[in-house]
Amino acid sequence: MISLKALSSPLHLPTFRRLNPSSASVAASAAMSSSAVATPIEHIVLIQVRPESVASGAATAMVSALATQVPGLAYIHAGPVLRLSSPAAEALGPTHLLHSRYAAKSDLAAYAMHPAHVAVVQGHVLPNALDTTAVDWVNAAPCACPVAPGNVVRLTLAKAKEGVETVQILEAVTAATKVAAEIMGIRVSFGESFSPTRAKGYQFGMVAVFNSVQELDAVEGNAKVLQARAGIRSRLAEQLVLDFVAGPAGDASAPASL
Repeated sequence: MISLKALSSPLHLPTFRRLNPSSASVAASAAMSSSAVATPIEHIVLIQVRPESVASGAATAMVSALATQVPGLAYIHAGPVLRLSSPAAEALGPTHLLHSRYAAKSDLAAYAMHPAHVAVVQGHVLPNALDTTAVDWVNAAPCACPVAPGNVVRLTLAKAKEGVETVQILEAVTAATKVAAEIMGIRVSFGESFSPTRAKGYQFGMVAVFNSVQELDAVEGNAKVLQARAGIRSRLAEQLVLDFVAGPAGDASAPASL
């Protein structure tokens, strides 16, 4: 059982394998102002839900509760993982996630302590989660990274090789994402984690936003993008990669609609 202390500051709870959550495991999201807040604080929580909670419908209630609107939120989404896209993601095994954004770290801290959030942790997350991982970062990308309902989002969490400096990683990511943006107009947010105690050793986070799974896969297979990303991978010890669909259209049981 995960302790409330481990979950409350904030919720402590990125060959493909497609997850197949039931129709009960639907996504929920709410935009209180705009997801394109300047230099947003990104908050990601990966949740491995108990199989019996999915079967009973408790996971559905958890997802709905996690999307509760709390003052200070700029954006929030909770829902199932669409697919696990790296060995590290397969090993960790998250089934659901929470993605939220804030204009300042103080807003994130206020969210963590809000009675509505604490009630969700106690009533829905603790009884249903086998494991959680949380990563927070300040967007270091030069442009905003808005997310719209139905967008496909690729989450990447990374650990640097020993001796590699943070600035080297950020410079390589900046160069690679610039190439992807020029080719397909991909929107990205990335940065160094400022909550290492909750991140299972992951030091960096990135979300890349696509209009569809097909667009994501096309970018992944682009030779220029692959070449640009080689400079990142040579500096990393591990990458966790997974995909999810934002907003009400995020039910992975209906991939044809993507």
